[in-house]
Amino acid sequence: MEVSNQGKFVNLEVDGTGGLVVGIHSKQMEEVIYGKLRLALGGILISNEKMIVQFNPKMDGCVRKGNWLNLTSPWVAEADELQPCYENIQPGSYFPGTGFAIFNTSDFQIDGDHEVHIELWGDFSQMDGTLLSIKADGEELMFSVVADNNTKNFTFTSREEVFTMKNTFKRLQIKFLKDSLRVVKHEEESSADFSVSAGSNTGYLSAWRDGHLAIGGLLGENDDDVGSQFLTGCLEKIQVQGKDLDLDLARVKHVSVSSHSCPA
Repeated sequence: MEVSNQGKFVNLEVDGTGGLVVGIHSKQMEEVIYGKLRLALGGILISNEKMIVQFNPKMDGCVRKGNWLNLTSPWVAEADELQPCYENIQPGSYFPGTGFAIFNTSDFQIDGDHEVHIELWGDFSQMDGTLLSIKADGEELMFSVVADNNTKNFTFTSREEVFTMKNTFKRLQIKFLKDSLRVVKHEEESSADFSVSAGSNTGYLSAWRDGHLAIGGLLGENDDDVGSQFLTGCLEKIQVQGKDLDLDLARVKHVSVSSHSCPA
């Protein structure tokens, strides 16, 4: 891709073929305009609040090399935020073990069956760290799933209860009911599950209505955005309530997390 100016026109070429020409010449009376022109790569130079539809339009991709205003190393000022380019990529959300994404659970509507469904896809045996954790404001951790790459086990923690199972499958489903939760692992030709009761504690759905869902890390004890036990690995697909979860829409997302691509 190449963007260049020719006189009063800006040309966009993709793979050597012209794609777009924008003219800045007017037949009206010309005025000399003085000022600064700001150029951005990977985002737009306008605050989120000024958009008609508010979103975070950062580029999700990799620039292997380029010539930016005759500079071959234009990123020196922000070198701490650079991520590596992988030779081959595949769809998914990649966590390199240095950060996570946090959503407000109130962003997800509880369906008519009064259940919350979360599904994760991926090669769990190759992952290490926390896949997800859920915590209500002012309360202890409600639920977490942690993968151990050494033992090839999942550890499920539901308040005081801890369960383990082998993580050699590719799809994990978690269902939160009013006073219990159900975990289902799907293998090629079979599935297995276990259920946990909330007991005397606050019901799972009550805690869900006012809390936080973290993907790729363990939420801290305090109600802040500090986490630990970050995930290393690729989640091929994430769904909440049957809909794909876009990590770019998270309330907080670490710069190291790649929302839509994983190394292949």
